[in-house]
Amino acid sequence: MSTPRELFNKRKERVRYDLKKVSGGKSRLSVFRSGKHIYAQIIDDAKGSTIVSASTLDKEVRENVKKSSTIEAASFIGKLVAEKALKSGLSEVVFDRGGYIYHGRVKALAEAARAAGLKF
Repeated sequence: MSTPRELFNKRKERVRYDLKKVSGGKSRLSVFRSGKHIYAQIIDDAKGSTIVSASTLDKEVRENVKKSSTIEAASFIGKLVAEKALKSGLSEVVFDRGGYIYHGRVKALAEAARAAGLKF
């Protein structure tokens, strides 16, 4: 019987495998969520480097968001990472939800990034 962590890692690997097939060289918008915070970063897998990142730990986010573990905070992060990406010249990415279900904070981040102009 697999542990919850092993099942999570299987889902994460399956999502990454599928993304590699359809990415076509695009950068990847990766999401990590913990109990208290949410992090988003756009990664260029060809170079192995992070292009843009945002999280609820950033100073500008802490000033605008009351509680960092809410859907509103995730929406703010999605909007912020999309704005940073557009400033750096990125307009199209693939969305990497990791092993998380596309629901709640992960969904709010993705929809806010789309609304701010990022295409995926």
